[in-house]
Amino acid sequence: MHTQMITCDGVTLYSQCGGAEGLDAPTLVFANSLGTNLHLWDEILPHLDPRYRIIRWDLRGHGRSDVPSGPYTMGALVSDAAAICDAWHVKSAVYIGLSVGGMIAQGLAVKRPDLIRGMVLSNTAAKIGNKQLWQSRIDTLRRDGMALMAETVMQRWFSKTFCASPQVRPWKEMLSATPLDGYIGVCQAIAGTDFYTPTSGLRIPTLGIAGSDDHATPVDLVRETVDLIPGSQFEIMRRCGHLPCVENPEQYAKILSDFLHNIGHLEANAL
Repeated sequence: MHTQMITCDGVTLYSQCGGAEGLDAPTLVFANSLGTNLHLWDEILPHLDPRYRIIRWDLRGHGRSDVPSGPYTMGALVSDAAAICDAWHVKSAVYIGLSVGGMIAQGLAVKRPDLIRGMVLSNTAAKIGNKQLWQSRIDTLRRDGMALMAETVMQRWFSKTFCASPQVRPWKEMLSATPLDGYIGVCQAIAGTDFYTPTSGLRIPTLGIAGSDDHATPVDLVRETVDLIPGSQFEIMRRCGHLPCVENPEQYAKILSDFLHNIGHLEANAL
């Protein structure tokens, strides 16, 4: 595993590169959700083909990345993603983004098509919520702090079964440890984003993944966005919430691996 601190517009971002060695290895780029860090993907990686090179990073305001003062914009988050890819010499990767990570994927595919040959839009949408919803959440956070909101968020993130299990604890702790300014900054970026028009112009292989029990980005919302892209595929993971890669990593990895096989990602890089 290699790590690198990458600076974009004065913000230092923590990133990791693992899996196959060599710049010519087929690359997967993973972007995490609001309130998590790059460890969101830990459990699915052992189930993926070892020939993939894996790039992950902590969004600004999260994990080991800097926490600049807000508000953040989606344009800044997309620029961060492009800086990560350039620093690791990424070309023609498949980009897997969950929630806000999926919004970043859409923006990056429009801004830097050289970086992305396919994408997975997991538990995300072209537009999530509205400005009033996000402002209400921000106001609650500023009043009560991260820890008091964590229980409510767990119910949005996970199925009832998972929420009732001891497995939920590390995710609640991860959310609670997220810097307040970083969480609010990304909330502000999401609130200002509507990608319906640019996403409808994309023509790259795309897979959508939704969780049947997702209360943050319901199945129909994810499907609506994925349907904007001609030829896209769509999968529903049953008895999973907003983070299906956590609740059922083996199934998630199987869905992802099948998509990668179908678009010939390993073969494309071997040519």
